[in-house]
Amino acid sequence: MEPMATLSEPDIKAALADLPGWELGSGEIVKEYKFKDFVAAIGFVNRLAERAEAANHHPDLEIHYNRVRVALSTHSAGGITAKDIALAGEIEGLVGG
Repeated sequence: MEPMATLSEPDIKAALADLPGWELGSGEIVKEYKFKDFVAAIGFVNRLAERAEAANHHPDLEIHYNRVRVALSTHSAGGITAKDIALAGEIEGLVGG
């Protein structure tokens, strides 16, 4: 299987325009989510974990009580790919759930 192509910075920024709160970091796209409490934050992480496992694409997560920082990059491609943008869109759909 051929490795997935990384996206250019302009392509990444254009894609992020449709993903409120997501930002281009150093070789990754990142967003911090804030919840009412720790239990709500963990519930979000659990929903995210199921979706990430199904996609076989695993974000870096940092949990700080009621805040969850999500960082996405495609390690095998050495940068940000369409797979990261797609998973970011799926994660956005999990926030209310």
